[in-house]
Amino acid sequence: MGREQWKKIWVGSAGNMVEWFDWFVYASFAVYFADSFFPKGNDTANLMNTMGIFAVGFFMRPVGGWVLGRVGDRRGRKAALTLTVTLMSASAVLIAVAPTYAVAGYGGVAVLLIARMLQGLSVGGEYAASATYLTEASAPGRRGFASSFQYVSMTAGQLLGLGLQIVLQRTLSEDALHSWAWRIPFIIGALGAAIVFYLRRNMLETEVYAADDSANSDPERGTLKALLAHKREAFLVIALTMGGTVAYYTYTTYLTKYLSGSAGLPKPTASLVSFCALFLFMCLQPFAGKLSDRIGRRPLLITFAVGSTFLTVPIMTLLRHAGSFWPALGLSLLALVVVTGYTSINACVKAELFPTGIRALGVALPYAIANALFGGTAEYVALWFKEGGIESGYYWYVAGCAAVSLIVYLTMRETRSIDLQHVGKDAGEGSAEHVGAGRQPVAD
Repeated sequence: MGREQWKKIWVGSAGNMVEWFDWFVYASFAVYFADSFFPKGNDTANLMNTMGIFAVGFFMRPVGGWVLGRVGDRRGRKAALTLTVTLMSASAVLIAVAPTYAVAGYGGVAVLLIARMLQGLSVGGEYAASATYLTEASAPGRRGFASSFQYVSMTAGQLLGLGLQIVLQRTLSEDALHSWAWRIPFIIGALGAAIVFYLRRNMLETEVYAADDSANSDPERGTLKALLAHKREAFLVIALTMGGTVAYYTYTTYLTKYLSGSAGLPKPTASLVSFCALFLFMCLQPFAGKLSDRIGRRPLLITFAVGSTFLTVPIMTLLRHAGSFWPALGLSLLALVVVTGYTSINACVKAELFPTGIRALGVALPYAIANALFGGTAEYVALWFKEGGIESGYYWYVAGCAAVSLIVYLTMRETRSIDLQHVGKDAGEGSAEHVGAGRQPVAD
């Protein structure tokens, strides 16, 4: 792969790294800044209020998917990617400079709320914009490999956030973290977003988008009306995302809490398990993406769904009784190897379903809806089952979501050899019978 191709991969996926860094540090550092924005006296209530503002970001993701997906289809992938990173930088700056309750009363809460809304808009559009760009900017035989770097960068963002948290916890006092040092990660996030903004201002538009002759002539391009003409594909994105996003959030963001709160591991041990598992998971993504370029997308998706359907309950049950670092790491890795079948290629699979004129919105809005309904609620559902005294019910919930996606994977058509410039044009765009029409025949 040439230097130019690597540059496209880096620029297309770098925003995800910064995005997920910001997303992670808000959740993880909330314990330090929650009491800065609300009246002192009830730390638990303050943390709940702060996390309530965090949840607003998930509700804004579908809005961001709609708005920025439209921009991506009407103005170009470069325009959408540049706008997402601008919103990203603005949200980090607002949190970094937000006034405390002692200075501005509930004015600081208002700043936090606006920042989280901007962050939700940004992350809602970033996924689809980068997925579309990485897919379109890659050679047909390398789309799986290139798009796998989306989850490489997302996981790298989480690891950087976790690493920074560990460093600050070990070098600064608890009082410093509560009073001012919690602002450090948001300053770093803003600087990172500014660097990505510079890189994206100098990026080239994808050849697939530039070659689309309807770019300036179709008034319905990138609209909800145009998306409704592809409602089967949109529902397909929601259904194939359902199992993957629940499993991903279970074994990434929820894993540390589960290992410490349910399995009884010390918090430092639980954090170390998560860090090591995520690092190895990140390294697996390109290999799985490259494999999909050889054997197709469906085999990997089916492997993920079968594994999650039948292995989730035993893995989660054994994790609860792991007892120490190595058994916990081995089981966590097994789970994440299974999840890799989804994460490594889901970006290109979704992009390969839609024509150029509706591709960004077609990926963005259905994915954001599925992620808000299933991925964003995964941790809350898990805690709900735990509070109800039936924690194992959550294991079955994850397995059930994977089973629904398995049905979709078994019935969908292969997209690996699709011609991105001719999706849906063989038999009319949006035809329910021609998902992925225009591609070269691929044996199922």
